[in-house]
Amino acid sequence: MSTTSPEAVKKLLENMQTDLRSLSMECKKKFPPVKEAAESGIVKIKTIAARNTDILAALKENSSEVVQPFLMGCGTKEPKITQLCLAAIQRLMSHEVVSETAAGNIINMLWQLMENGLEELKLLQTVLVLLTTNTVVHDEVLSKAIVLCFRLHFTKDNITNNTAAATVRQVVTVVFERMVAEDERCKGMAEEPPPVQGNSNRRSVSTLRPSAKDAYMLFQDLCQLVNADAPYWLVGMTEMTRTFGLELLESVLNDFPQVFLQHQEFSFLLKERVCPLVIKLFSPNIKFRQGNSSAASPAPVEKPYFPICMRLLRVVSVLIKHFYSLLVTECEIFLSLLVKFLDGEKPQWLRAVAVESVHRLCVQPHLLRSFCQSYDMKQHSTKVFRDIVNALGSFIQSLFIVPSAGNPASINAPAGGSGSSGQGSSQGGQGSASVSGGLTTQAAFEYRGTWIPLMNVSVQGSAKATYLEMLDKVEPPSIPEGYAMSVAFSALLDLVRGITSMIDRELAKEEEEREAAGQGSSEPPPTQSQSSPEEPRECMAHQVWEEMVSACWCGLLAALSLLLDASTDETATENILKAEMTMAALCGRLGLVTPRDAFITAICKASLPPHYALTVLNSNAANISNKTYSIQGQNVQIISPSSESHQQVVAVGQPLSVQPQGTVVLTAKNIQCMRTLLNLAHCHGAVLGTSWQLVLATLQHLVWILGLKPGVGGALKPGRAVEGTSTVLTTAVMTDLPVISNILSRLFESSQYLDDVSLHHLINALCSLSMEAMEMAYGNNKEPSLFAVAKLLETGLVNMDRIEILWRPLTAHLLEVCQHPNARMREWGAEAVTSLIKAGLAYKHDPPLSQNQRLQLLLLNPLKELSNVLHADIRQKQLECVLQILQSQGDSLGPGWPLVLGVIGAIRNDQGESLIRTAFQCLQLVVTDFLPTMPCTCLQIVVNVAGSFGLQNQELNISLTSIGLLWNISDYFFQRGEAITEELEKEEAILEKQAQEKGEPLNRPFHPAPPFDCLWLCLYAKLGELCVDPRPAVRKSAGQTMFSTIAAHGTLLQQPTWHIVVWKVLFHLLDCVRKSSTTADKEKIESGGGNILIHHSRDTAEKQWAETWVLTLAGVARIFNTRRYLLQQLGDFFKAWEVLLDHIQSAALSKNNEVSLAALKSFQEILQLVTPVKDTDKPDALAAMGVPPVLIDPLTASGPGRPLLRSDSLAERLAQRYSNNTQPTAPPPGEELDDSALWWSAWNTWYRTGIECTRPPTGSTGDKLAFVPSQPFLTALVQIFPALYQHIAGSFSMEDLRKLGVILHGAVSVPISSDASPFILPSYTEAVLTSLQEAVLTALDVLQKAICVGPENLQVMYPAIFEQLLQFVEFSCKPPQYGKIETKHVANAKYNQAEWVALNYVPFAEKSLEVVVDLYHKTACHKAVINEKVLENIIKTLRMPLGLKYACPAESTWKLAVSSLLKVLSIGLPVARQHASSGKFDTMWPELANAFEDFLFTKSTPPDNLSIQEFQKNEAIDVEVVQLISTEILPFANFIPKDFVGQIMAMLNKGSIHSQSSSFTEAEIDVRMREEFSKVCFETLLQFSFSNKVSTPQEGYISRMALSVLLQRAQDVLQRYVEDERLSGRCPLPRQQVTEIIFVLKAVSTLMDSLKKTQPENVDGNTWAQVIALYPTLVECITCSSSEISSALKEALGPFKDFMQPPASKVQNGES
Repeated sequence: MSTTSPEAVKKLLENMQTDLRSLSMECKKKFPPVKEAAESGIVKIKTIAARNTDILAALKENSSEVVQPFLMGCGTKEPKITQLCLAAIQRLMSHEVVSETAAGNIINMLWQLMENGLEELKLLQTVLVLLTTNTVVHDEVLSKAIVLCFRLHFTKDNITNNTAAATVRQVVTVVFERMVAEDERCKGMAEEPPPVQGNSNRRSVSTLRPSAKDAYMLFQDLCQLVNADAPYWLVGMTEMTRTFGLELLESVLNDFPQVFLQHQEFSFLLKERVCPLVIKLFSPNIKFRQGNSSAASPAPVEKPYFPICMRLLRVVSVLIKHFYSLLVTECEIFLSLLVKFLDGEKPQWLRAVAVESVHRLCVQPHLLRSFCQSYDMKQHSTKVFRDIVNALGSFIQSLFIVPSAGNPASINAPAGGSGSSGQGSSQGGQGSASVSGGLTTQAAFEYRGTWIPLMNVSVQGSAKATYLEMLDKVEPPSIPEGYAMSVAFSALLDLVRGITSMIDRELAKEEEEREAAGQGSSEPPPTQSQSSPEEPRECMAHQVWEEMVSACWCGLLAALSLLLDASTDETATENILKAEMTMAALCGRLGLVTPRDAFITAICKASLPPHYALTVLNSNAANISNKTYSIQGQNVQIISPSSESHQQVVAVGQPLSVQPQGTVVLTAKNIQCMRTLLNLAHCHGAVLGTSWQLVLATLQHLVWILGLKPGVGGALKPGRAVEGTSTVLTTAVMTDLPVISNILSRLFESSQYLDDVSLHHLINALCSLSMEAMEMAYGNNKEPSLFAVAKLLETGLVNMDRIEILWRPLTAHLLEVCQHPNARMREWGAEAVTSLIKAGLAYKHDPPLSQNQRLQLLLLNPLKELSNVLHADIRQKQLECVLQILQSQGDSLGPGWPLVLGVIGAIRNDQGESLIRTAFQCLQLVVTDFLPTMPCTCLQIVVNVAGSFGLQNQELNISLTSIGLLWNISDYFFQRGEAITEELEKEEAILEKQAQEKGEPLNRPFHPAPPFDCLWLCLYAKLGELCVDPRPAVRKSAGQTMFSTIAAHGTLLQQPTWHIVVWKVLFHLLDCVRKSSTTADKEKIESGGGNILIHHSRDTAEKQWAETWVLTLAGVARIFNTRRYLLQQLGDFFKAWEVLLDHIQSAALSKNNEVSLAALKSFQEILQLVTPVKDTDKPDALAAMGVPPVLIDPLTASGPGRPLLRSDSLAERLAQRYSNNTQPTAPPPGEELDDSALWWSAWNTWYRTGIECTRPPTGSTGDKLAFVPSQPFLTALVQIFPALYQHIAGSFSMEDLRKLGVILHGAVSVPISSDASPFILPSYTEAVLTSLQEAVLTALDVLQKAICVGPENLQVMYPAIFEQLLQFVEFSCKPPQYGKIETKHVANAKYNQAEWVALNYVPFAEKSLEVVVDLYHKTACHKAVINEKVLENIIKTLRMPLGLKYACPAESTWKLAVSSLLKVLSIGLPVARQHASSGKFDTMWPELANAFEDFLFTKSTPPDNLSIQEFQKNEAIDVEVVQLISTEILPFANFIPKDFVGQIMAMLNKGSIHSQSSSFTEAEIDVRMREEFSKVCFETLLQFSFSNKVSTPQEGYISRMALSVLLQRAQDVLQRYVEDERLSGRCPLPRQQVTEIIFVLKAVSTLMDSLKKTQPENVDGNTWAQVIALYPTLVECITCSSSEISSALKEALGPFKDFMQPPASKVQNGES
C-alpha cells in the first residue's frame, strides 16, 4: 500500500496521534513540557488534517513543529520515551514528511543521544532511515550524520560496532547513489563546460551539484583518514582504522566507477590522493624480504601487515579494473608491484594473495590487451604484460624448486633468491613423503621429487579468491600446500583461454565483416590497398594481438611445459594440452611462426617417450631452449621433461631409427598428448604451415612405436611389426588404437578443408618426412616407415577436387619413393602413385577431364614416369594400374592415349616374362576394345607398341600374338579407312600450319605420303622389323602377316606410297633377310628350348633363316605379280624389277636347296604375270574408278591393266579422294617395249642363274663340300624357260639358243646326292624319266613348236635343236661327266655308298631320240636341216649305241637306235638322193656304212642269259636292217657313191657267211648262228648280184664283186676246216667252227639255187669257174665225222649234178 494513498495518510494521522498520546502519557509525571508539546502536537495534526487537502505536503511544511514533541521526548534521555520518540520520528521519515530543518534538528538530537551513548542501535537505524528515504539531509548535516555513524563504529560494544560499520557502508553508498541519481536527473539539461581545473585548488568543488559535492567531500575525507590526516568535512571524527577506510574506498571505487570516470574532480582525487596513498601504504611489503634483516637500511623495516596488504591489493584490483584508462602510469607501478609480490622471498601469504590478484587480472582479457597496448607496445615502457606472464611462470617454477641448503648454485632457483620460506620446505618434504607411499589418486604435480597437490580453486574463467576475501583476519593465515600452485595454474589457463578466445572472436568478426564487404581472403588486407577507415584500426588490432602473443608465449610455454611434464592428473594434463594447442593455433592464425612451432614442439615432445631422439624436434627446441628468457633479472628456463615419471605405461615399442637400440615406453600421458596433437592438426591444420613437419614427424614415430601399419587407401591399421614381438601394447591402449587410427585418417581427410597454401605445407612436410624414412631405409632390410607415403596417398585422395595444385610435388616425391631399393617402401610408393592416378581419372572433375586435357595429361604423367623405374615390382604395379584404367576409363582417355600407350610399350628384355605378359594384356585390351575411341593420331603409337611386343625376346607366344594384333589393327584401318583418313588429314593440316609458322619442315615419318598411307607404312615397317627377328617363328608369322596385309589392304594406298612400300619396305626387307641368311650360323641347334625337338630341316640357324628368305621372296614376288598394274605406273618399275630379279638370282644361287628352289618358284610366279582382261559385268564400277573403258581390252594384255576391284568401295572412295593423282591413263607408246625389256632382263637373270648353278665344281674329287644343285631345283629352273620363252620368243636368237643349250646340258649332267637318290631315281630296273629330264625335253619341245609356227627365219634354229637332242642321245651310252666328281652307277650305289649317284640317262636319251626322230620326220626337207647335215649327225650319234649293241647300258637303247635309224633313213635317204648332186650328203654315206657295219657285226657278245626267242627277235632286227639296205639303198645305187655301195656289198658278203672268231673260250661255245640273217644277206647279195635290171655297168660290177668275194670266202672256210679236221684226230672240233662250216655249206647250196634261177646271161663266166672250183674242196670234206656237216654237205653237193653235162657252146657263154 503506497504511502500517499488516502488510507495510508489516514493511518499515519491516526498513528501520529496515538504516538503523541502515548508520549504525553509517559511524560505526564516526569516531563510536563514534553506532555504539553505532545498534546499541542495532536491539535496541530488535527488542524492540518482538517484544513488541507494535501495532508502530507502540509505535514512536511510544518514538520519542524510536528517533530518537536518527539525531539523533546528524546531529550529526556529516558530509554522508554526515547525509543517511542525514535519510532515515531522514523514513521514520519518513512512517509517523507520531514523538512530539511526538521531533519537538521533530528540529526542534532541524535548526535546528543550518541554522545550520551543511548540507544545506539536505534540511532543508527534512524540515521539510515533518514538518509535512505529522501535527500533532505545534505552538506554539514549529512557530514554530521556520517560522523555519528563512524563514532558509533568505534564503541566498546561489538554489536554496535558491527552495525555501525554496516551503516557507514550503507550511508557511504547512499551518498554516492544520490549523486548518481542527481546526474541522471541532470542528464537532459545542457551542461556548461566546467572551468579548467587547476591543480592547486584541492577544494574546487564549486562546479559540482549538491549531492556530488557531498560525495566529493566524503571521498576526499576518506582518503585523508586512511592517510592518517585530519578530515576536511567529516568534522568530529575521533578515531579511524586504515583497514575500514580501505574497505570503504574499495567499495566506493568498485560500486561507482562512473562517478570517477565522468567527473574530472573525482578523477583528480583518484590520481592525486588515492594512488599516492596506495603506493605509500605498499612500501613495507615492497621493502620486506623474508629472512633478510638488512643491516644497511637506516630504519628498521616495517613488517608487511596482512590485513592492510590484502586490502590494498583489493583496491589495486579495483583501480586496475575500473580506472585503468585514467591511471595508466599508476597502474604500471601497481602491476610491477604485483609482479614483485610473487617473488620467492616474499611471505607465503603475500605470494598467495598476489597470485589471487594476478588471477583476477588474468580472467579479464580486454584488460590484458590494454596493458599490452599501453606498456608492452610503447617504447621505453615496462613490458608489463610480459612480466605478468613470466612472473606467473617463474612463480610456478619456483614452487617446484626445493632448495637444498648445501649448494645453492646447483638449484634451479630464480636468480637473486637464496632460499625459500621454511614453510615451503616443509611442504616439499611432506610432498616427497607422500609420494613414497605409492601413487596417490589426488590430482597433483610431481617434478623431480617435488609433489604439489592440485586443488579445485575456482570455476574456469572466474577468479574466486580465498585469501583476498579474508577481511576478518588480522594475522596472516597459513596457506595449504598446493594452493598457490593451483591458483597460478588456473590463472595461466584462464589467461590463455581469455586471450585466445578474445582474439579468435575478433578475428572471426573481422572475417565476417570482410566477407560482408566482399573480400573473401582470410589474410589481413594490406593497408595501402584500400582507404577504408577501419583499416588502420584493423592493422592496429593485428599488431596488438601479435604483440600480446609475442609477449606472453615464452613464459606460457615455459610454465605449461613444466606443468605438462609434472602433471599426474588426466584432467590437468588435458587442460595444459588444450592451452598449448589453442596457443599454437592462435600463433598460427596470426602467422607467428616461432611461437607456433615452439608450442607444437612442446606437445610433440610430450607425446614421445622421454629423451626420444627425434632430430626435427630437438633442433627446433634448441633455438627455443637455448635462450633462457630473462624477466627483469630473473631467468625463466624452459625445463625439458623429466624422465622419472610416475605415469602408467601403456605401450612398449621399437623406436624408429636406423639402428634400433632396445625398446621405448609410451605412457598414458604420451597417448593423451598424441591425441591432442591429432586434434591440433585436425582442427587447426590450416595454420600449421611449416610446423606440419613437426606434427607429422612425431605422429610417424608414435605410429611406428604403436605398430600401426598402412592398409588400403593409406589408412593405418594396427598391425604386427615385422620385427616380431618387440611391440607390447596393454589392453588400455589396444582399445585406443582404432580410435587413434581413425582420428589419423580423419586428420588427412580434413585436409580437404585447408586452403591451398596450407595444403602445400602439409604435402611438403609429408614429403620431407618421407625423404627421411627413405634415407633410413637405405642399406638395410628393416621394415621402413610408410607413414608419410600412406598419408600422402590419403591426402591426395581427399583433395581430388583441386588435385592440380598438389599433383606435381605429390607425385614427384612418390616417384622417388618408387625407386627406393627397399621393396616394401617402393611397393607402397607405387601403390600410392597408382591409386592416386586411378582415383584422379575416376573423379568427377569440374570441368570434366574430357574438356580439361591439360589436367588429364598431368594425371597420367606420373604413370609414364614410372616406366623409368627399373624395379620389376614397380612396373608390375604400373601395368596393373594401366589395365584397371583401361577397364574403367578406357573410353575417355582421349589425349591421354599416347601416355598410356607409351607406358604399355615401355618394355625391355631385361624385365622378365610376367611384366611383359601384363603389359601385353593391356595392349590386347586396347586393340580389341579401344581402337575406335582413341584419337587417330595414336594409331601409329599402337602399331609401334604392338611391334615392340613382337620384338621382345622373353616370351615367344606374346611375340606371335602381337603379330596377330598387328593384323587386327590393319583390319581396323581397313574398315575405318575413311574416318581415319579424315581425322588424320585435319590433324595434318593443323601440324603443317604450325610447322609453317615456325618455318620448319613437318617432321613425320614417311612425310610426303598422305597421313593415312603413313599409318600403313608404319605398320609395314614394324612388320618388316619383325621379319628379321632372331626367332624363326616370329619371322615366319610376321612375314605371312605382312604379305597378307599388303595383299588384302594394299589397294588403299596411294600410288606414290607404293613407291615407298616397294623400295623402303619390301626391298629393304629382302636385303636384310639376304644378309642375315648368308651370314647365319651353320651350327646345329640341339633342341628348341624345353623338350621341343627340332625337325632336321630346321636344326641350324641357317636353315631357319632359309625359311624366312623363302617366305619373304615369295611374298614380294606375289606382290609384284598381283599388283603389277599398280607398280608399272611407278616411274622406276624397271629398276625395281631388276632389283627383284637380282634377289631371285642370289636366292636361286644360294647354297640352300630350300631357298634356291623357292626362288625359282617366285621367278615362275612373276613370269606368269597375266594382265586381267575386261570384266564386262562391271562397267559402272570402272566408271566409278575413273578408268576410261576404251582401255580395258583384251589386246592390252601387256599394258598396265586395270586395278583389281574390291567388293567394298572403300578403295574407290579413297581413289576419288586422291583422284587428282591416280587417274589411270592410256599406256604410253613405249609400254610394250618396256615389257620386253622386263622379260629380257628376266631371261638374263635366268641365264646367269643357270650358268652359275650348273657349272661343275672345280675342286678335287674328294671335296665333299662341293655344292651340287638339287634335282627339283634344276627341274624348276628348266621349267621356267617355257613361260619365259613366251615373252621373249619374238627376239630369241641363235646365240640365245646356244645359251639355252649350255644350261640344259649342264642341268642334265648334274648328279644326285646319294641321300636323295631313292626319292628321285626310280628303282633302276624301271625306265622312267626324271622330272628334270622331262622338263628339259619340254623346253626344247616348246622351242621347236615355236619355230614350227614361227616365221621362216626361225628355222635356222632346227639344226641347233637337233644337235642338242643328239647330245642327250649320246648320254645313253656315255653319261655326261660333272666336273671331277666321281659318280657311281645306281646299281652298285646300294652297296658302295657313293657321295653322288649318276642318273640313269637311258630313258632320257631314248626319249630324246624319239624326239629327234619325230622332229626329223617334220623337218627333213628344211633347208637348214639339209645344209647343216643333220642326218649325218643323227647317224653319227646313233653309231655309238648301234656299235655297242649288247654293251649298251640298256638293251632298249640299241633297239631304239636301230628302229630310229630305220625311221630316219626312210625319211632322210630320199632327201639325200634328191640332193645327191649338191654334195651336201657326201660325208653322210661313209658314216652310214660304218653305222651299219658297227651294228650288224657288233664287237659285243650277247648276254649269257639270252633266250632263244630273244635271240631270234634280235636277229629279226638285223634282218630288218638288211631289208632296208635291199629296199632303200641298193636299188638306187646309181645315186649313191660307189665306195658306199662297195662297203655295203662287202658287209652283205660278210653277213652271208658268218664266220666266228676262232677263240675256244667256254663262254662262246654255244653262240647261236644267225642263220636267218646270213640267209637274208646272202639272198640280198645274190639278188643284187644277178638282178636283171642292170642299168649301169657299175651295178653289174657290184654284183660280180659281191659274188667273187662270197665264193672266195667259202673256199677259204672249207679248206681250213679240212685242215683242222685232219689235225684234230679223234677230237671233235669246236662248236662254232662246225656251225660255220654248216653255214658255208648252206650258203653254197643257196648260191647254187640262185644261180639256177638266174637267167644265164646275167651270170659272169668267172663266177661259174669259181663255183666249179669249189667242188673238189667239197669232196675233201666228205671224211668229216659230224653228222650235221654231212647232211649240209649232201645238200651242197646235190646241185652240182646240173653241171654234170657236157659243155655246149663255151664261147657263147663266155662271150655273154
